[in-house]
Amino acid sequence: MSDRTQMDPSEYSDLATPARTLLGPGPSMVHPRVLRAMATPLVGHLDPYFLQIMDRTQELLRYVFETKNQLTIPVSGTGSAAMETAVANMVEPGDRVLVCVNGYFGLRLAEMAKRYGGDVRTIIRPWGDVFTASEVKEALDAHAAKVVAIVHAETSTGAEQPLDEIAKVVHAEGAILVVDAVTSLGGMPVRVDDIGIDVCYSATQKCLSCPPGLGPITVGPRAEEALRQRKIQVASWYLDLSMVQRYWGPERTYHHTAPISANYALYEGLRLIAEEGLEACWERHRRNAEILWSGLKELKLSLHVPREHRLVSLTTVRVPEGIDESGVRRQLLEEYNIEIAGGLGELKGKVWRIGLMGFSSRRENIALLLSALERLIG
Repeated sequence: MSDRTQMDPSEYSDLATPARTLLGPGPSMVHPRVLRAMATPLVGHLDPYFLQIMDRTQELLRYVFETKNQLTIPVSGTGSAAMETAVANMVEPGDRVLVCVNGYFGLRLAEMAKRYGGDVRTIIRPWGDVFTASEVKEALDAHAAKVVAIVHAETSTGAEQPLDEIAKVVHAEGAILVVDAVTSLGGMPVRVDDIGIDVCYSATQKCLSCPPGLGPITVGPRAEEALRQRKIQVASWYLDLSMVQRYWGPERTYHHTAPISANYALYEGLRLIAEEGLEACWERHRRNAEILWSGLKELKLSLHVPREHRLVSLTTVRVPEGIDESGVRRQLLEEYNIEIAGGLGELKGKVWRIGLMGFSSRRENIALLLSALERLIG
């Protein structure tokens, strides 16, 4: 027998995952009830019980998205899969697309739109700034886009993008508005129906207190009509909503084997938000962010985003002159079991990113982090 077939199982130890306090940009900490839900027995993806869970999950997602959209489902994939679902279904080859780029995930939207054959134009703001409706209108006047894509909560910068007036401009031009709510859904108002967002997507590992693996998405009437009017099939078979919605809809047509345990987790995470109350959940995130900001100010640390556009779910902290950015993060992890993140792209090496999302957004976590930072850089 070849040595390649020999294996000593004793060389592979049991999992001994450290009990980290996750205060980075995601994943956030998973609520114990969600972990328990994942350990419940599997059933088939077309089992009557699982179909009930699917229906209830859709109802809860509509609650959190603040929408009545019928096509509201969790994509079987991470937040990036939900992003690609939005792009793949709304963009056909040759379609004009306008992407607002003020951070890493705006860049990713633009890249995806190009790969699906879109005629992509971008407008750019410095990382941490936000766009005005007049900027979007000027860009649309120059590039009459079918689709406008923008990030509501830019994870790379900690900036919240106001959407109300931009949505009016986009719809006045007859375009579809696609919004990235990966770092906002569940932690702050998204207001899909009030604003008139046509396609909005998110992820489970941020403010929903679940592991990564599903990408909630909701599609409004205007976007559904655009989907029906497509001239060619969606290039991605797996992410084609015209097919996936028949699995999640009354037809229950087989499309793929859904990740059962991940859906259990999402259902329980959404139930937790419903029990707390959506507005109360927003208020908890807001209140804890204020506590963090105040504590950082006492440590003489400055924040990258002005208060009026600052996310409550993720805070970017400027690294003081002379401080080893990665060294501090390493010490937090090794000495205090706390994870925070460094910057991406233009902000690499310049900021720390601190997430207070979902089950991570608790006062004891803030006190632990501030105490550790005071010892390390105070």
